[in-house]
Amino acid sequence: MELRRLNLIFPPTLEDAVVAALLDRTPALPGFTTLRAEGHGSDFARASVREQVRGHVARRVLWMVLPREEVETVLAELRQRLPSREITWWTEIVEGFGRLA
Repeated sequence: MELRRLNLIFPPTLEDAVVAALLDRTPALPGFTTLRAEGHGSDFARASVREQVRGHVARRVLWMVLPREEVETVLAELRQRLPSREITWWTEIVEGFGRLA
């Protein structure tokens, strides 16, 4: 089975909605990890005044490993439930995945 890591980047204000959308899904998805991050770049059009002064924006990162054939389905469901230009995504090939024990 080919695995992919789905990476989602979004503002903290969308964290509850993104997590809820993934947890509410049937059939259930595998687990995922969320992290706090800071985004850097030249486009601060949607940044708060505080973020503009600091020079970076608060972001959340979500990582999920799932079968390649499920990626588009998950993305389509997220697009329908959370149509936002503030959610960025990409996938990466997973060469190995497992537990140590």
